[in-house]
Amino acid sequence: MDDLQPSADTAPVLPRTDDPALLEELPDAVTLAAMQAARDRFAPFMMQYKFGMDAVMTKIAILREEFVQTHAYNPIEHVTSRLKTPERLVDKISRKGCAPTAASIRESITDIAGVRVVCSFISDTYLIFDMLAQQSDITVLQVKDYIAEPKPNGYKSLHAILEVPVFLSDGPRPVVVELQVRTIAMDFWASLEHKIYYEYRDDVPQRLLDQLTEAAAAAYTLDATMEALHQEVQGLGGRPPVPEPPQG
Repeated sequence: MDDLQPSADTAPVLPRTDDPALLEELPDAVTLAAMQAARDRFAPFMMQYKFGMDAVMTKIAILREEFVQTHAYNPIEHVTSRLKTPERLVDKISRKGCAPTAASIRESITDIAGVRVVCSFISDTYLIFDMLAQQSDITVLQVKDYIAEPKPNGYKSLHAILEVPVFLSDGPRPVVVELQVRTIAMDFWASLEHKIYYEYRDDVPQRLLDQLTEAAAAAYTLDATMEALHQEVQGLGGRPPVPEPPQG
């Protein structure tokens, strides 16, 4: 069942005919039937990732509601989620040279399901991550702190690969979900960068790249200023420590 290619017992049964008129339509029928068979086998696999994404979203919603009800402010501005479409996943499988099996895809591709949390302040990004990482049914597989060490183009965000259990009718399944936590300024910059690269099909003029770098610096200055004001108002002694990537 791990093989996501149509098997012999699920392959579509197509009509056989010697009628030339019908034979002209047969290639389209083959294509459509094969696509449907592949999609039918793909659906249960993708469903697990949707459930894993929903589980993380529920955990964040609980934290958010708790802060609203019991704390002076809510560190979470907004939350979004994204599940790769089968078409985009197939394209990534092809680009990575990944075998079309569930086991290989799980091992090689960790961003099928993604959750993004946008916070008010830099310290809040670490706070939210720490609260999720400490939950007993979440396993942190990897952490990439692009806030402390931005990408060369200025991109900032805290990335983590989480594993959560999804309880299906035949038992629990571990599912990987990518988590991104960033500030409003970081999210605004990343959204703009994405739109620019989309419009220029990755062939972005150098002057725009230079302006993006300047904008990233401006966004960081804004974040740092807002963080300092936040710490002073709250009387805090500094931001929570940067989470350490898991060993091994």
